[in-house]
Amino acid sequence: MRTETLTLSFAFLCFNAFSPLYCEPKGPIPEGKLLVLTVATKETDGFKRFMRSAKQFNYTVKVLGRGEKWNGGSYLSAPGGGQKVRLLKSALDDVKEEDKIILFIDSYDVVFSSGPKELLKKFQQARHKVVFSSETLIWPDRHLEDKHPHVREGKRFLGAGGYIGYASNLREMVSDWSGKDDDSDQLYYTKLYIDPEKRVSVLHAPYVLPMLSKGKAFWCLLHEVVLKFEDGRVRARNVMYDTLPVIVHGNGPTKLQINYLGNYIPKVWTFETGCTVCNEDLRPLSGLKESEYPPVVMGIFIQQPTPFVTVFFERLLQLRYPKSRLSLFIYNQEPHHDQHVRSFLEDHDAEYQAVKLIGPDDGVDPVTSRNMGFDMCRADVDCEYFFSVDVEVVLKNEDTLKILIEHNKMFIAPMMNKPGRLWTNFWGALSADGYYARSEDYVDIVQGRRVGIWNVPYVSLVYLVRADVLRSELKAADLFQSPTLDPDMAFCSKVRDQGVFMYVTNMYNFGRVLNTENYQTKHLHNDLWQIFENPVDWEDNGCTQPCPDVYWFPIFTEVACRHLIEEMENYGQWSGGGNVDTRIQGGYENVPTIDIHMNQINFQKEWHKFLLEYVAPVTEKMFPGYYTRAQFDLAFVVRYKPDEQPLLRPHHDASTFTINVALNQVGVDFQGGGSRFLRYNCSVQATKQGWALMHPGRLTHYHEGLRTTAGTRYIAVSFVDP
Repeated sequence: MRTETLTLSFAFLCFNAFSPLYCEPKGPIPEGKLLVLTVATKETDGFKRFMRSAKQFNYTVKVLGRGEKWNGGSYLSAPGGGQKVRLLKSALDDVKEEDKIILFIDSYDVVFSSGPKELLKKFQQARHKVVFSSETLIWPDRHLEDKHPHVREGKRFLGAGGYIGYASNLREMVSDWSGKDDDSDQLYYTKLYIDPEKRVSVLHAPYVLPMLSKGKAFWCLLHEVVLKFEDGRVRARNVMYDTLPVIVHGNGPTKLQINYLGNYIPKVWTFETGCTVCNEDLRPLSGLKESEYPPVVMGIFIQQPTPFVTVFFERLLQLRYPKSRLSLFIYNQEPHHDQHVRSFLEDHDAEYQAVKLIGPDDGVDPVTSRNMGFDMCRADVDCEYFFSVDVEVVLKNEDTLKILIEHNKMFIAPMMNKPGRLWTNFWGALSADGYYARSEDYVDIVQGRRVGIWNVPYVSLVYLVRADVLRSELKAADLFQSPTLDPDMAFCSKVRDQGVFMYVTNMYNFGRVLNTENYQTKHLHNDLWQIFENPVDWEDNGCTQPCPDVYWFPIFTEVACRHLIEEMENYGQWSGGGNVDTRIQGGYENVPTIDIHMNQINFQKEWHKFLLEYVAPVTEKMFPGYYTRAQFDLAFVVRYKPDEQPLLRPHHDASTFTINVALNQVGVDFQGGGSRFLRYNCSVQATKQGWALMHPGRLTHYHEGLRTTAGTRYIAVSFVDP
């Protein structure tokens, strides 16, 4: 297998071909004399990138083989490329100007970084009639190595990925070609180069000059190129020779590097303009009728116990995309989440175009489930996209699916990260063994200093792929299988091998990814324990701020609330609600309530443990820099009744902070009630059973208990750190 790549710059193997058919031009060669020939049997992402860069510099390009079947082999297996020679030979017969300059170049893995003027100047400086790109390693026949001339510096071996010369000389060079389409073009040119007789008879070159292989015009990549940002444009710089190639060619294993460089060169992304191609070739959805939206199969994959699954389905319902144009493929491997999935489907199954559920009892492994999801889209002739989402993805942006479709890419993913970390659902580069490596721009992309659409070697968890790609380039049944790679890595490797670009966009805030490593399922409401692993989602789903510095979060189950009320009523010794209170130090209560203290039922130690374990971490999270051991003198359950004590006058609490837990349901067990913070003119009235209000006690949060108008209201109050 080929182990080298090209970076075209006049790093070329040079043939001096004297021919009486033309005269050496004395001045600069006019740009109109240059014609670029390339072979592209289909319009891949790489071809579109090549043509965009050619258009940027006004190159005249003629595409050969368009619409033909490619029979020239694969760079991953045996040598090939003979089809390119056949097509070139035919095309040169149509070129009548003998002094026409022909640049023959690959297109799927090539980017122009400068224009025809600079290319022709460097060609003239080479002072040869045909100039080839050069490589470090010989390919495909290593036995020919000794027949190559040695060079003082630069690369020694010929590369067939790019060459430039006069039409008459190129015509002579390919005139003897009679090979098959899958024969090696490189071997054909190599044998011409190393055979002295053919150099004379075919190339009119009685001797071989040293190769000008320092990457001045072409450069074949092998980790020797970095980005050079100029005013309003980006170039590739060959650090080995400090040259600026006109053409950059990433062949074989270095295709990943050309993908990275192609994110910038020549004017794709610059510091001055940002992304210049992000709004090209869009597919607008605005203004379409619901029935005109492209049909999408959305694959939802649950492969491990995951927090906030019910919230995931709530967000799914909020996606701004017609449900009549969405079909759902749901794979759930976890019995723990079976009820979550079935509850969602019971309520919303009929809203979607179609639903297919694979549950934990169906015996389907995760790899097979991915292919089953693809097959659901492939088999539906109307399906235009497959939207794959793992359940740990938090889709905060309700327009995510629309945005991805409008970008009109074969494969695109929204960037998702884990809050406060550099971990994301994409990799900017790969290591030599195919695992994660950090690209130079990774941190800037993750932190939003560089915004755009990025061609990357790996994405996971959430992505959109076009259905026609699943039916063609990605039709294999073993996309996720590999003897050495994990399924996600195997999939990305096979996508890359098919020449499909995987884009990731960070143009919008799409959401985030949950931590699932330490998720426990032994509690009734397991998500309550996510304050450390997923604090942002815990706050979003379990903690709100209804008033300044007043935090509202769930803490008790309905059963715990009922049990605490029943314990207090069973004890039955409610205070009288007067100022005289022998239970407290000094015997006088300034703001009395009808209540029972926790120590009256011998529950103060358990209550302290509860505050320390579950409330203190919330306090420290919401009030950074404050640490508490959750000490208290007063913790009690208050009872409000319209004919007993309906309300509580404005007051400060004797605490650093106060916890107030609603023990029963407004609208069911009582009417009215709540708390009003006078300083902020802010009230919390629709209290939720089992939810706690936490607020500062002294100085800032002067508050009152609002009137209970019917029924009986119970709350559990703690004055913490008095």
